[in-house]
Amino acid sequence: MLEEVERWLTARSWSVADRPLHQILAAKQRTGQSISVVLPALNEEETVGDIVGVIRHDLVEQVPLVDEIVVVDSGSTDRTSEVAARAGARVVHRDAILPRVPAVPGKGEVLWRSLLVTGGDIVCFIDADLREFSSDFVSGIVGPLLTDPDVDLVKAMYDRPLGGSAGQGGRVTELMARPLLNMHWPQLAGFVQPLGGEYAARRTLLEQLPFPVGYGVELGMLVDALHLVGLDALAQVDVGVRRHRHQDGQALGRMAAAIYRTAQLRLARGHLVRPALTQFERGEAGFEPRTYSVDTEERPPMVEIAEYAERKVA
Repeated sequence: MLEEVERWLTARSWSVADRPLHQILAAKQRTGQSISVVLPALNEEETVGDIVGVIRHDLVEQVPLVDEIVVVDSGSTDRTSEVAARAGARVVHRDAILPRVPAVPGKGEVLWRSLLVTGGDIVCFIDADLREFSSDFVSGIVGPLLTDPDVDLVKAMYDRPLGGSAGQGGRVTELMARPLLNMHWPQLAGFVQPLGGEYAARRTLLEQLPFPVGYGVELGMLVDALHLVGLDALAQVDVGVRRHRHQDGQALGRMAAAIYRTAQLRLARGHLVRPALTQFERGEAGFEPRTYSVDTEERPPMVEIAEYAERKVA
């Protein structure tokens, strides 16, 4: 491992216990920074309400740390919006944000648009499919941003059990993202969960970053942030264990393809030959090919969007 990464692991990797809640709250009151929590959601009625409820109870009502909880619904066909609103979130539908730019499916699309409907100086993203959720996920990753002005982005790190096996989750991380980062961006090799969906960042950083519209958003954001603000502005906090719904192998394959494509663009060499992925399913006549398009679009930095600039002036 690079000496720089070993130093970074010592200086920029913490536990949630390193910053007690009263210390974080005092820093928020002292600095006057506001915090928005964003949950991108697509058909998550089983879990989104519990997550919102825990954040609201622990970090809004009991301790005034979080200023707003926003669920961005990206086209759910279940009761996600209703459940989230009942639990205390403000629910915004993806297509209602920046309607002049037609929305495309994808997590990164929702995160990008969320910058237009939130006001926090710090934006904290939390996936909406987590189970046994703890508000430590939020307080843990916003803590360094409140207490250390030199930190711009913080990712959660955690164990990811798969079935009855500890530490076997994060298959795309181990098979795709980690090898890519180690080979091409070795400064980022110290991140335990580079693809994790729980991270917080200063708005001043997020608004300068392009957002891959799909599953490549986490890797793209990490790489772009490294180039924009440097390794020492990035950090990670251990928040324990992350439990969530696991996807099947073919869905993971599509995710890996999107992540590879995101990396390929950032390597600035070669060109995208075929933005598609063919997988196979057994049918009546044997194995049948199914071809899926790979996300090939990115949204520009939010500071380039006229509506965002106008909102800031207002």
